[in-house]
This record gives sequence, C-alpha cells and structure tokens, in this order.
Amino acid sequence: MVLKKIFPAAFFNTVSLIGASIATISFGLVIFLFVLEIFGTNQKPYMGILAFVILPALLVFGVAVIILGMILERRRRLKTGDVSTHLPSVDFNNPKHRKNFFFIAFVGASFLFSIGFASFQAYEYTESDEFCGTTCHTVMEPEYTAYQFSPHAKVGCVQCHIGSGANYFVKSKLSGSYQLYSVAFNKYPRPVPTPIHNLRPAQETCEQCHWPKHFFSEKLHKNNYFLSDKNNTRWDLTLLVKIGGGNIEAGPTSGIHWHMNIGHQITYAPSDSSRQTIPWVKVKDVATGAERVYTSTDAPLTDEQLAATETRRMDCIDCHNRPTHIYRPPGRTVNTAMNLGWIDPDLPDAKTLSVNLLDFPYSSREKALDSIKTQFEEYYRLRYPDIFPLKKESIQKSVSEIQKIYNRNYFPDMKVSWKKFPDNIGHMYYPGCFRCHDGKHQTQDGKILSRDCNVCHTILSQQFEKDELRISIAGIEYQHPVDIGDSWKEMNCSDCHNPK
Repeated sequence: MVLKKIFPAAFFNTVSLIGASIATISFGLVIFLFVLEIFGTNQKPYMGILAFVILPALLVFGVAVIILGMILERRRRLKTGDVSTHLPSVDFNNPKHRKNFFFIAFVGASFLFSIGFASFQAYEYTESDEFCGTTCHTVMEPEYTAYQFSPHAKVGCVQCHIGSGANYFVKSKLSGSYQLYSVAFNKYPRPVPTPIHNLRPAQETCEQCHWPKHFFSEKLHKNNYFLSDKNNTRWDLTLLVKIGGGNIEAGPTSGIHWHMNIGHQITYAPSDSSRQTIPWVKVKDVATGAERVYTSTDAPLTDEQLAATETRRMDCIDCHNRPTHIYRPPGRTVNTAMNLGWIDPDLPDAKTLSVNLLDFPYSSREKALDSIKTQFEEYYRLRYPDIFPLKKESIQKSVSEIQKIYNRNYFPDMKVSWKKFPDNIGHMYYPGCFRCHDGKHQTQDGKILSRDCNVCHTILSQQFEKDELRISIAGIEYQHPVDIGDSWKEMNCSDCHNPK
C-alpha cells in the first residue's frame, strides 16, 4: 500500500521493477564504494571511475528501464482498457509460495553480496601494476619492464598517471579511448610516442613526495668509465652536483632546482612534440613580477610562430622526463657492469664489443639473445685463442649480463631502444640541459643562458688509468678522454655519443 501511494500505478509492471532493481543495486554500490574511500587509509585512483562514472551510468540505465516499462504499461492499459496490475502474487499461506520466496530472497542476497565483493575486487585489481602492464596494455611491455627496474618500482602506475579522484581518470583514460581502438585493430605507433601531453601536473604527483622548496646543498657523484679501446682503459670522474633549490625565505636560492623554486616561474615554447628543441624561454620572478625572455639565435621564433606554438610551464617532468620508464644507453650500462665486474674488464675490447652487440638492430629478441651469445664467444675464440680457454667462465658470465641489459632496454617488436626516448637529465647522450643552456639563448639586452659546466656542477677530481690523480676542492678543468682539442667546449656531447 505504501508503494502504491509513492509510485504511479503504471510503475507496477515487470519491466519497471527490473529497472528499479538495477537502479537500487547500482545506488547501493555507489554508497558502498564511497564509504570505502572515506574510511580508507589511501585514496584510490580508480575509485572515481567505478563510483562516479560506471555505477552512476548503470543507475541511469536502471531509471531509463523504469520509464520504458511505465510507458509500455500505460500503452497497454490505453489499448486494452485493463487497468489491473499484472504482477506475480505471493501468498505466504501457500507452502510452495513461501518456499519459493525464501529461495529467491536467499539467491538475491547472495547475488548482491557477490556483486559487491566482485566490484571491490575488480576495482582493486584495476589499480594493480600487473593490470596496467600486462592484462590490459600488452603494448606496454617495454614500459612495464623498464618500470620494474626503475627507482619508482614500488610506486603504483596509477599514482603518477592518474592520481586520486575522477577528474584525471576521465582525462587520462576516457580521452584516450582512441588508444583502445588502436590496440584492438593494431594501429598503434611503434614505439609509443612520448611525452604524454595530458599527464597530470608534477605538482599533483611528484611533489606529493618530492618538494623542491626543501632541496638544499650539493650531491657528490662518482662516475666510473671505460674507454672503447683494447684495454678498456678506466677513468674516474668525481662531481659535486649543485642540487640547490631551497626556500627563498631562508636566503638566496641557486643550483639546478632553482628552476623549480616557488619563487620563479619558467615558461617555454618547444618547436617539436618531443620537447627537445626549445627556441623560446621566459623567466618570471614571482615576487617582483619581473620577466626575462630568452630567444635562440639559431632558430628564433617570430611573433606569429610563438602565438601558434603551445607554451608550457616548466615542472619536474621537463628534466626528470624518464623517472620510471628508463631505457639506458649501452655505454652507460656496460660501464656500470664492468665497474662491478659483471662484465670482465680484463677481456680485451670488452667495452666496444658489448656496446656494438647491444646496439645492433636485431629483428627479434630471440635473434638478439642468440647473436649476443654466439658473437661474443666467437670473438674471443677466434681473435684471442690463448685467452679463450682461460677466461671461458668469465666470458659466459659476461654474455649473461649483456643479455640481461638487452632484455631490459631493447624491444624489437615495439621498435623500442634508448635512442627513441631522450632522457633530459644531464647532457651526455641527449641534449638535456643544452636544450636551453647552449650559450645561444639570449635576451634583447644581451643576457645569455650560460653554457658553463660549473653552473650545475664542479669537477672535484679526474683520473685516467695509470695517470696521476687530478684533484682540487676548488674544481679542475675537465679533460676529454680522447684528444679532440676544444671541440667539446663548443659542441654538444650527444653529437658524438648519440649520433643520429
């Protein structure tokens, strides 16, 4: 009787009641997940899509079914003149009715519990790194592999790519619906292009753990290298990297993180989608409002070109653009492996051979791993027959390490290698710092973005194998390991270390 007073007579039909069931269950699950988020210790990035997008959509669908049922019921009554309600009747005095009712009630309650449990488990699984890297995004094998060996391997994918709440889920997932089509119909690019232009701002992700305002002082950085000569000549370089940053309220700020200090706002205009060519930079002092604009003398932008170019405020990701999905250059990884003894530095030509085998354009991973093993062993068997039997175990260990390096950094099926993904930290293999600090960006009054090495770091010591140690707390002048005159002062390191 109560329901009949609340709802119109046309509501009481089978179709509308099914719709009401769908709407009621959906609403109950929305409340359930909403309560989970309120009382949960951590915010769940995928909660937004489940609680505020998918389930409300089901609720609306249920309401639509209710309306459809009412329309059909009203038409039936007008057509037949029959205004009686055609619903199943339940008589609890009838043992059969009573038995069926309790059976249906038990099945319904079990169904509701199962739906709630399944919704929670599904929502938990969609937050997992396995879901991002293997189940849904099979095309992301390179990124998932690199992620597992990165400094952020314990940070969930969704924490950086989405964050909490529904807003950026909609932006990053629903706006990328074309990507689903691309994967389903094999139309995605190889490799997947970067950077991600709709990535959440670093202030809402990175700075939840890393805060530039509290970066201070310098960091000692020791580098161990091996030359690409027969003897794998070792040389060591120790830098004092000027991390800088800091709080403007505590005094002057300087160093690398000056770029991210809250007292400054840097805006730039890249001329390419990968943000590797930057012809225009604007620096604003937040306290005074003073601005300086630096324009590249090599490729200046006209006012019309600047107006048509998308500008971007600099944040963490503009330098730390590979914080997780890192594809390391073979020269760097082989240096590390040789320094640790995983690739034997006493094997003649080990540095050159390892780098060349890693960087060869193999057609498949299987061929790559087989070729690395065969060619590395054959090289010493044929060229150094006197060394091969003595170093056989060391050669096999070196082969295993080179294959590991390949598996983590090269993916032929997706055409992924280190050359396709610039890393803007430093300047050896990619333009990096020199995108702006190339000595060619200047203001109208002649102020230049310096290219001086000592702006970012001081070289404390440098030593080549069997040579004397050069060391000074005040800093020493860099000596290039190969005599190329003063060319290294004028050209970018990446021009030689990563030739196009």
